[in-house]
Amino acid sequence: MRKSLFIRFSLVLCAVLVMGFAGTANAQNSSQNKKLPDLPPPLLTMQEAGAEIQYLGHKDGLDGWVAVQNGQQQYFYVPDHGKVFLMGLLFDRDGQAVTIRQVQELQGSGESALIDDLMGVNKAAIEKAAQGNSAAARTQPEFKTPSERLYYDLENANWIALGDPNAPVVYSFMDPQCPHCHEFMKDVRENYIGNGLIQLRVIPVGFTPETQAQAAFLLAANAPQQRWYAHLDGDTEALPIKANINKQGVQRNLAVMQSWKLNVTPLSVYRGKDGTVKIIQGRPSTPSKLMNDLP
Repeated sequence: MRKSLFIRFSLVLCAVLVMGFAGTANAQNSSQNKKLPDLPPPLLTMQEAGAEIQYLGHKDGLDGWVAVQNGQQQYFYVPDHGKVFLMGLLFDRDGQAVTIRQVQELQGSGESALIDDLMGVNKAAIEKAAQGNSAAARTQPEFKTPSERLYYDLENANWIALGDPNAPVVYSFMDPQCPHCHEFMKDVRENYIGNGLIQLRVIPVGFTPETQAQAAFLLAANAPQQRWYAHLDGDTEALPIKANINKQGVQRNLAVMQSWKLNVTPLSVYRGKDGTVKIIQGRPSTPSKLMNDLP
């Protein structure tokens, strides 16, 4: 009876049909420098948004991958024919979770230290099926003004949210080592974010390789708000500099800045009471003035 339920392998999954995979894998390679299979396009998209991708290995005709973003892990499988893309946990015909064994083997090999860091080494979470939601494709609207286009670009940048999700939103580019960013955070952290008056969406960037690595870690890490606050409080381990971390999400944020010829941090953008988009370059001299202009 059990074998009839598990015909060789079964998956707890959401299946997405993807034809003709042609991406190039940038995931971490093994210590044996084995050639990795191509990343399927959905994983390439996640990687470009700052997710860390690692290969789980090939098992009975399926290439396995783990992706970690914002501390959440998702598992993916691609069969040899490459015509479908599967998301979820893999089980064998006896009902044993193959995915968990693959993750444990990866941890045992010592190659998953970065992945473990980003997940907060949450062992219990490894045993849960991935519950990720695919972002719906969005059609770019027409913009009446350049500032509306800028606001759209920031909505679709890679950011972390601080504060009440129902509060008025302020976007702010920040470099982890920018002293003016730290001062701005002191201005708003307790009185405005902590009191639920705004949601600050931090768009991490870095102007040196080291701060890019810290910004990338922040984008991918488990509990990014706690990490960011610990960093601001002087915890030098909160945003470690990992040379092998995926920086594509941060580089996309930098590309947004450069495309708008913006070159200072902090740089904040919000929609005012009158509905227009406002831009503040540098640390606001009077934070209360900014807050009073929010809807």
